[in-house]
Amino acid sequence: MTLKTIKTDQAPAAIGPYSQGIEAAPFVFVSGQLGLNPATGELVGPDLASQARQALDNLQQILKAGGCSLNDVVAVDVFLTDMDNFLELNAIYSDFFSDHTPARAAIEVSALPKGGVVEIKCIACRP
Repeated sequence: MTLKTIKTDQAPAAIGPYSQGIEAAPFVFVSGQLGLNPATGELVGPDLASQARQALDNLQQILKAGGCSLNDVVAVDVFLTDMDNFLELNAIYSDFFSDHTPARAAIEVSALPKGGVVEIKCIACRP
């Protein structure tokens, strides 16, 4: 199996020793994305709505760099620091995944890097 690192400046650089994404054909694995501005590496805001939208935008850009789209996503993992944000997350998530709804898990965690409130990762299957 050949592994290929996926890297794009349209999403934030990794903040640790990992890749934005990895292609292991036919799959693309996207690392967890926070609501970080790609240009500054800082959170776009303190709230779930702004961070979730940015995290999903970042995820989408990495998928694009790997030759995929949101329609190719087969599984998503969402990490929330407060499960009370679950319904708000669903409303935002459905703006990105409306017609195609991959398998998903939502997990509450005690903390996320940089003080984020949401982190999202996914697996896609290249067309």
